[in-house]
Amino acid sequence: EVQLVGSGGDLVQPGGSLRLSCATSGFAFTTYAMSWVRQAPGKGLEWVSGIASNGMYYVDSVKGRFTISRDNAKNTLYLQMNSLKPEDAAVYYCAKSVTNYLNWYDYWGQGTQVTVSS
Repeated sequence: EVQLVGSGGDLVQPGGSLRLSCATSGFAFTTYAMSWVRQAPGKGLEWVSGIASNGMYYVDSVKGRFTISRDNAKNTLYLQMNSLKPEDAAVYYCAKSVTNYLNWYDYWGQGTQVTVSS
């Protein structure tokens, strides 16, 4: 059974940092691209970052502040978020691509809440 379990969300002040984790199981983690997708209150899903065989990618609004990484030995995906802004507040989901390229997703984590507020 494929499982993605996100964690690490919290309340943080503007300018602060958080590291999100997505622990996975049930599939060959190294074989698939992975992404972080967020949903702010009242808004739609927004792709944030992805890591694939051909590199790491970010939405413009987080470039230079967020870093995606993966620990293949631990089957875990990470998102290091620095210099957080109120507009980064959202539920963050990890998602597994159907191939080792960033494309559509077949499994999602349950989401972890990031709140950015003073």
